[in-house]
Amino acid sequence: MERKELVVVALGGNAILQPGQRGTFEEQMENVHVTCEQLAQIVESGDYKIVVTHGNGPQVGNLLLQNEAGKEVAAPMPLFVCGAESQGLIGLMIQQNLGNLLAARGKGDIPIATVVTQVVVDREDPAFANPSKPVGPFYAEDQAKALDEEKGYDVREDAGRGWRRVVPSPDPIEINEKAAIRQLVDARSIVIASGGGGIPVVRENGQLAGVDAVIDKDLAGERLAVDVGATIFMVLTDVEEVKLDYKTPNERGIQRMTVAEAKDFSAQGQFAKGSMEPKVRAAVRFIEHGGERAIITSLDRAVEALAGQAGTTITSS
Repeated sequence: MERKELVVVALGGNAILQPGQRGTFEEQMENVHVTCEQLAQIVESGDYKIVVTHGNGPQVGNLLLQNEAGKEVAAPMPLFVCGAESQGLIGLMIQQNLGNLLAARGKGDIPIATVVTQVVVDREDPAFANPSKPVGPFYAEDQAKALDEEKGYDVREDAGRGWRRVVPSPDPIEINEKAAIRQLVDARSIVIASGGGGIPVVRENGQLAGVDAVIDKDLAGERLAVDVGATIFMVLTDVEEVKLDYKTPNERGIQRMTVAEAKDFSAQGQFAKGSMEPKVRAAVRFIEHGGERAIITSLDRAVEALAGQAGTTITSS
């Protein structure tokens, strides 16, 4: 029997919440339904096994707002615990939608599971000495400084909009639950894992401990893809393909890039920090760590991109 290729599919934020939406459960379920129609097509093709990972920024942001609003009634949870809560929330939406769609296609016997995923980081990572990722609500300056004194939060003024807490964004080292995920994949399951970049943990004296940080979801997705032995890493975002000279009269799409070309374009500043740059960096890492091909494309072109007919494909040569 022909062996199916394993694809790690990294969903962008627009797969769960569209710009301008309030973020109700109903809105998110509708968006996830559209997303899962694409995932169902990949599964239905019969050529691939999939592991799904996703962002969680708006969902964690809302949990932090709920923490703040209800702190006099219920004890607030740490940031890394909010990350775990969001993995369960988004995992439910993907599991239920994808399960229903596959059942309607006569493939309801394929198990689907969400794994609450811890991602190991290094306590000595330079990011811990320079927190830079804004999280949670905006505060007035006096509120922010009080949080600094009372809780030891790092706070910064954010582009004239107020003060916010900032946390480290360390590099992912290892997916702690990689063995469990591999076992599920080998048993024919679709796995949802490492949501939101995973729950950051450090190893101390042989024990794991959660830390308040945010791991870039694309880099964590690449780590997941390597750790579970995927041959393809596909990042789904809001553009069909990677662009050069983006939003200029010379804008043009790239269908194929080698690792060397991707590094060269990145050095030229072609890819915006915080948007396309980490996606390309994650794709390059995946190939350098032994992956066969990385794909960057939009959600609605995922099936075509796997067939080489859309998106940007990055390979070693």
